[in-house]
Amino acid sequence: MTHSTPTFQPVLERPEPILSIQGVARRFVTNRHDTTALSSLSFDVYPGEFVCIVGPSGGGKSTLLNLIAGLDAPDDGAVLFEGARVRRASQERIVVFQEPALFPWLNVRQNVEFGLKLRGVKGPALREAVDRSLELVHLTRFEHAYTHELSGGMKQRAQLARALTVQPQMLLMDEPFAALDAQTRDVLQLELQDLWAKTGTTIIFVTHNVREAVLLGDRVLVMTPAPGRIKAEITVDLPRPRNLESHSVVDLAARVRAELQHGPAESEENGGASA
Repeated sequence: MTHSTPTFQPVLERPEPILSIQGVARRFVTNRHDTTALSSLSFDVYPGEFVCIVGPSGGGKSTLLNLIAGLDAPDDGAVLFEGARVRRASQERIVVFQEPALFPWLNVRQNVEFGLKLRGVKGPALREAVDRSLELVHLTRFEHAYTHELSGGMKQRAQLARALTVQPQMLLMDEPFAALDAQTRDVLQLELQDLWAKTGTTIIFVTHNVREAVLLGDRVLVMTPAPGRIKAEITVDLPRPRNLESHSVVDLAARVRAELQHGPAESEENGGASA
């Protein structure tokens, strides 16, 4: 009788998080209002992940993106990027807004190359980087068009191309497709999946659309009403590319919607219900 030699599979350790939100709180005080937008908020994001965040309006989602971007600072807790505390804005973390922040006096190519020019990039290196980004978002044919000549979807593509040109480690997307018509939104959702697969950029994507969150994300973080905390974390273990109308996407979106509708979590540990 022969005995086979047992084989041992190495244990793969999870990488260190690229982003760590640790007990973050943010409060806004004016003469008329005292509002706590975020309270005891904690979660990690790992390199190359696509994390979607959903929650009720006024729950602190945009405030959270501003803190991660370095456009604002928490009153308590810490935002760590690659292990270092975020203290200022950086081209490592680029925000893509709902309304495209394009310069109307510049054409598409000039808008896209703007960030690299600020870095002092010139000549062939500048041209090749811009060409690559325009090709990724399918805007090469429109590189000389001005913003008033572009559709809403094209403006968002141009904003995304400008963000990608500086090769950030993280994209922070604040409801970028919310103002678009349904057909354009569907196309850009598919293109974003493809773009993420090609670049491997870490993405944090805020949306009110639960099916969009399931379509795009590796994980969906569900936030409570203000003061915002993470109420639930739902892993999206579905093959890519995904279809918005597939039964698996629709079913999981219903689960996310149910979490949103059930009110604040009762857990003392940041409301974290893991899927």
